[in-house]
Amino acid sequence: MKHEIKTLLTQAVSSLKTSGHLPADIDVNIQITRTKDQSHGDFACNLAMMLAKPAAKNPRELAQLLIDALPKHKIIDKVDIAGPGFINFFVSQSSALSIIDTVLTQADTFGLSNIGAGRKIQLEFVSANPTGPLHVGHGRGAAYGATVADLLEAVGFNVHREYYVNDAGRQMDILGTSVWLRYLQLCDIDVPFPSNGYQGDYVIDIARTLLAQHDKNLLHPLAAVMDEIPADEPQGGDKELHIDALIARCKILLGDDSYLQVFDLGLNTILDDIRQDLEEFGVVYDEWFSERSLAKNGLIKQAIDRLQKANYLYEKDGALWFKSTDFGDEKDRVVVRDNGQHTYFASDIAYHMDKMERGFDRVIDIWGADHHGYIPRVKAALKALGDDADKLDVLLVQFAVLYRHGEKVQMSTRSGSFVTLRELREDVGTDAARFFYVMRKCEQHMDFDLDLAKSRSNENPMYYIQYAHARICSVFRQLADKNLHHDIAAGNQHLHMLTETHEVQLINSLGKYPETVEAAALNEEPHLLAHFLRDLANELHTYYNAHQFIVDDAVMRNARLNLISATRQVLSNGLKLLGVSAPDSM
Repeated sequence: MKHEIKTLLTQAVSSLKTSGHLPADIDVNIQITRTKDQSHGDFACNLAMMLAKPAAKNPRELAQLLIDALPKHKIIDKVDIAGPGFINFFVSQSSALSIIDTVLTQADTFGLSNIGAGRKIQLEFVSANPTGPLHVGHGRGAAYGATVADLLEAVGFNVHREYYVNDAGRQMDILGTSVWLRYLQLCDIDVPFPSNGYQGDYVIDIARTLLAQHDKNLLHPLAAVMDEIPADEPQGGDKELHIDALIARCKILLGDDSYLQVFDLGLNTILDDIRQDLEEFGVVYDEWFSERSLAKNGLIKQAIDRLQKANYLYEKDGALWFKSTDFGDEKDRVVVRDNGQHTYFASDIAYHMDKMERGFDRVIDIWGADHHGYIPRVKAALKALGDDADKLDVLLVQFAVLYRHGEKVQMSTRSGSFVTLRELREDVGTDAARFFYVMRKCEQHMDFDLDLAKSRSNENPMYYIQYAHARICSVFRQLADKNLHHDIAAGNQHLHMLTETHEVQLINSLGKYPETVEAAALNEEPHLLAHFLRDLANELHTYYNAHQFIVDDAVMRNARLNLISATRQVLSNGLKLLGVSAPDSM
């Protein structure tokens, strides 16, 4: 409905330009909003006030000119001017009621649009280091990213979902070394485990697989492993120097081929677990992009060469630095260390350079909120490379804080003390996890209340919405039990009988669904859809409690059944976009 009114106003503006009442070059941005008070109509527009100054006209005078120039259309019953120049539109009853037939006719496709016009968007999200299972903190980024992707596709964008696999670098070396040390312990070598190693039981499980595959062929004596290794932190040493020395010793003793086998076993075991976890969570990717491929394919070297050629690199203390302060960053950044190894930042520069070269119209990164300071340096690098940094948008997601029995659960991947995403799904279910993760704006702090997520009560918003859908399904089961038939065509002919307050409110809400999907997609705010569904469910429950649907009057019965059938369809469509099921019974 909003789009139709916007089209009418666009035609009116064009007419006024032709007649000379508006300058031909005037910039027009038409915004249509729903009124909060039905006495002011259904929709309002402030166009007259926005154009009054450049048109050198009184706002109310211009509003009248716009109204007079509006093409006649059956959807509009009345248009008037309010206040300083608002144009209020009253939608005809027949047009308002037509939403029911539209929903029933379009069914699963109701709410979809082509606003995106096929423009290509690359959406990268989660991208957790494959050093351990996904935990509940990662779950929010997964649910948010997947839902944003689905919403963008729903309004016509071509979305490429991508996971950036950090399969190179120090953290992966720590994982590989942790696996090998656990392997040695399984071989009865009493090697002390480093405080900075990965502590979780999953590391021991990988070590068992390593032992099963290689028997004791990777075994080395304790003296060879620990010779001249600096003391660990609990012994008064430096934990970073200690783990780095162990990594170096691991590589020397195993040699390149055997070390790579240990490294890849840890990587692939955890990555397979992550992939399975996400798929069971309803999150599927088009591409898993390997960080190691950046070096293998020469992209890191290419990025550094481009920066060097553009004179944005300099040497200092044996390292190569990027002049990110030239682009507003707080300090310059190292891209190649004094030992000749490139940094994580160099990989990220190459990765984003590659994204830009793949022809996407827009690139969206979804990062944890703790990466906020990383945004300006990545954008700085893109600018230095000569790419359009404005194509990159970074959305920050606050990690969710899990509460069990009213107490906060501490989480640390390195210590192994954390609740996995899999455990959360097994506890509360995938539906509850997906819904609760997107109930709030992504940048807002979130407390995940397990007790609420599992409760079967009106206080649980997901249960409340699903129950509304199931309630409608139960009405149609009752209809069948009474050997009655739902005549959709007859119902459509008598929709004008739906005049009860609850019915009018429900019909009005159905009309809001497409614009809610559009707003949720274009603003990357899935919570708008979650809140809409909560309100729609509330209106359905209120209607259900106040009126009978299976009444003796077949005319009224079919009209009401059409209304609740359309409501069921919208609830189902909306839940699907959120990655949540719409059960027929509960």
